[in-house]
Amino acid sequence: MNVANKFKLALVQLSVGANKTENISRAALKISEAANNGAQIISLPECFNSPYGTKYFGEYSETVPDGPSCQLLKETAKKHQIYLIGGSIPESADGKLYNTSTVWCPEGNLVAIHRKIHLFDIDVPGKIKFKESDSLSPGSSFTTFDTPWCKVGLGICYDIRFAELAQVYRDKGCKLLVYPGAFNMTTGPAHWELLARGRALDNQVYVATPSPARDPNAEYVAWGHSTVVSPWGQVISTTEDKEDIIYANIDLEELDTIRGQIPITVQKRDDLYRVQNNLEDECSVRLNKTYKLDSKKVAETFDVDDLGKKTVYCRCWQSKKFPLCDGSHGKHNQKCGDNLGPVIITRKDSS
Repeated sequence: MNVANKFKLALVQLSVGANKTENISRAALKISEAANNGAQIISLPECFNSPYGTKYFGEYSETVPDGPSCQLLKETAKKHQIYLIGGSIPESADGKLYNTSTVWCPEGNLVAIHRKIHLFDIDVPGKIKFKESDSLSPGSSFTTFDTPWCKVGLGICYDIRFAELAQVYRDKGCKLLVYPGAFNMTTGPAHWELLARGRALDNQVYVATPSPARDPNAEYVAWGHSTVVSPWGQVISTTEDKEDIIYANIDLEELDTIRGQIPITVQKRDDLYRVQNNLEDECSVRLNKTYKLDSKKVAETFDVDDLGKKTVYCRCWQSKKFPLCDGSHGKHNQKCGDNLGPVIITRKDSS
């Protein structure tokens, strides 16, 4: 057995109440229990220090990484020498609130921060209406972190509904995706497992979804059922609604075998479609991609008899007036790191 290709994952399905101090302390106890049982990567659920609700986010919020919840995560990760995904907490920063996950390494260092990208704004008539955007602001970055075993991609709850995010993580080399979440009694039975299996199967990765335990007396009742899914789309570990810890052996050799048997990654038709990472592909909006970005030529001049005396064609990839030059090509070139300017076509004087 190659230990570098196998590790033990634990998801803590935590009971969360109204007392923030008790929530944090209980989380520490459960993390310790999981670590003592051999878990090397451990994740808490969404909003592990707070009841889930827009009216609670401000009251329970804290700064990252200086607040009490983060300090506990830091100390616990270092104590047990584990990678610890801190579910999520309400974060206060620059006058805004975020739904934020932090990741801590065995040395107790903060290695990643993820702010929930897609806010949970839904309205299912007669069943549930919720609007995170009433109090929270969205994050705007992808979050991955490296471990000795593999790269891990991070989302929070509603992020799992957006298949493109998982595909970006797959393309960035992630083999495990973790989505701390808190689905409810409407969307949970219908979609919780389905979405986890879909993201795992589509991208041939392991997917983990840690949830809070269910409290039937809470204003927002969580579905529970923390789950781990294999790259084959098979549920390999799950539980019911009570407080619990689930474990899964993550086997990266099995992942590679599955990718070799059904090689969809190399079979994609990039000539027909692609998922685009706008944060890293700075030139993703270029219209003219026939020229290399290291081109040293600012303009090219042609003699064409059947045109006017002087015609300028702009190669600005963001110009709304394309192909006519609107004089803004310099700004667009600078934005994407290119120095390719307009094509200037002149006609020879026939006199």
